Amino acid sequence: MTRRIPRVLARAPIPLFRWGFGFLMGGRLTMIEHRGRVTGQARYVVLEVLERDPDGLVVVSGYGRGAQWYRNVLADPAVRVWSGRRRGARARATAIPAGEVPGRLEDYRRRHRRAAKALGRTLALPDLAADRPLPADVGERLPLVRIEYAAR
Repeated sequence: MTRRIPRVLARAPIPLFRWGFGFLMGGRLTMIEHRGRVTGQARYVVLEVLERDPDGLVVVSGYGRGAQWYRNVLADPAVRVWSGRRRGARARATAIPAGEVPGRLEDYRRRHRRAAKALGRTLALPDLAADRPLPADVGERLPLVRIEYAAR
């Protein structure tokens, strides 16, 4: 079972991103605005960035497929992104196939060893914190989402 970060702590960076100070997070975190699949209201979540390139980024659902933000972006992939100095950029979210997840997570662990271990311990995800290869089913338990920036 995944350990939950206290809500007040998980939501603490949201005002920083909304006020334009997201760059203080060092580029490792991003904020995504998504629409509630039932209410249609704007919702916000701050997530760890696994990969970044000029066209978008990849984030992980540390709480798995049941995470509300994950379920919302599958229902409505139109999102807005705050990342670094980028504020409210229109984007589209797409789930990455489970078969691609282990390789991408291994790459993340290689590039950010301490961060991956800390995240694994914080969320009680021993596979992410361990030094052994990730199990084949990790893509089912830790889904990844590609956030592709909209063309300007």
